[in-house]
Amino acid sequence: MTGDIDTGARHTGDMDPEAYRQAARRVADWTADYLRDIEDFPVLSQAAPGSVRRGLPGSPPEQGEPIDAVLADIDALLVPATTHWQSPGFMAYFASTGSAPGILGETIAAAFNVNAMLWRTAPAATELEQVTLDWLRQMVGLPRPLFGVINDTASSSTLYALAAAREAQTDLRIRELGMTGRPELPRLRYYASTEAHSSVEKAGIVLGAGRDGLRRIPVDERFRMDPVALRQAILEDMAAGIRPFAVVATAGTTSTTSVDPLPAIAALCEQHGLWLHVDAAYGGSAAIAPELRWVLEGAERADSIVINPHKWLFTPIDCSVLWTRRPDVLRDAFSIVPEYLTTTDGSEQDAPNLMDYGTSLGRRMRALKLWMVIRHFGTDALAQRIREHCEYASALARWVEAERDFELLAPAPLSVVCLRAHPPGLDDPGTLDSLNQRVVERINSAGRFFVSHTKLRGDYAIRVAFGNLRQDQRHVLGIIAALRGAIDDVG
Repeated sequence: MTGDIDTGARHTGDMDPEAYRQAARRVADWTADYLRDIEDFPVLSQAAPGSVRRGLPGSPPEQGEPIDAVLADIDALLVPATTHWQSPGFMAYFASTGSAPGILGETIAAAFNVNAMLWRTAPAATELEQVTLDWLRQMVGLPRPLFGVINDTASSSTLYALAAAREAQTDLRIRELGMTGRPELPRLRYYASTEAHSSVEKAGIVLGAGRDGLRRIPVDERFRMDPVALRQAILEDMAAGIRPFAVVATAGTTSTTSVDPLPAIAALCEQHGLWLHVDAAYGGSAAIAPELRWVLEGAERADSIVINPHKWLFTPIDCSVLWTRRPDVLRDAFSIVPEYLTTTDGSEQDAPNLMDYGTSLGRRMRALKLWMVIRHFGTDALAQRIREHCEYASALARWVEAERDFELLAPAPLSVVCLRAHPPGLDDPGTLDSLNQRVVERINSAGRFFVSHTKLRGDYAIRVAFGNLRQDQRHVLGIIAALRGAIDDVG
């Protein structure tokens, strides 16, 4: 048979390369302007619920629109309805700054658009991920051997780590037989402090241990897990016929950035054969500065560790690094290879197939942006930025301690300060909570800063988090003035 085959289809194709070039320049200009002018916008969006939905048509366009029209809607509708995490005034939660090299890395990764499920489907992505994570391992002072993979968030990384911990209980055969309809299966129990992240509890729900499967351990006066209480809890559960299988220790808790005593917890895990997972999603990046490496002291004895470069390493979200000393167990927990994904080229002997280490078959090229961030800044500059953020927090804490109308509610070991307004003579707990809530609302509604709150031993605490790449001394002085002005306004 010769000649062309007429399918009857009209060829439309993608955007013309030259048109894309022009559009990309427009987007690059928009992005540069946005980052330059970021402080012109209220940090916390002032938009009313439904504003974006009401501003857009209810049906998609039948005909294509020019990029200028799309960018105009971004300016008119999306920018006002965005809470600007890129702003140096963003001091709520943990910082998540997308630096310029990280943004460029995202762009190139999107152009490659590979799926790094198998080595052969994305050799560059797979090997770059391994190289970049070994660089990061060295940067934070963790020893060999550690196998690392990048997930979306620490919630996923912690879930995978606890799945591996459950898999390590090989006699239970949970991978094959599951956890339902098995009267011979003991109740499973894992442990974390009362200050541990909510994702630790969610993992138990997904894994079948249930919320009751997590036993919360009391903390000391600095909000760190109490190893004596942990030991007692383990012994009590074992005596009751409950099977302990893991401990989650935190290096940088969400509310106060407290660091659990990792060496003591590691010793208990080793004594009782428990998997130790260290949640260093926030605090682990601090170890890039040698004088802050204490935050990971003892983590070298952990079975798994998570650090999120998208929190304090200026990498656009999402990028969560999970390391383990026991990759064979992690792989055993998840690896299922259907026929259409089997390979015969022997590549799995020399490089991992990343799909085997979690639930996701689809894996973006997340390492590229982290690799570009590390190469652009270098370890010295990254460490210096982390030092600066810790000093900003120390400066705010010193101001609070010197102010008669404010008090610290927790130590500030890293870059977060927990405080509250407490004017002399005002001691009723409910009144104090109400006052501090109004202070937070006053600061956030003013637009320059966005702060959050937490509860510490039942008290409402204002939480100020440094860590944005674009913060400087101006913002320390600015949040101090905002706190002072807010209590004068609402007190």
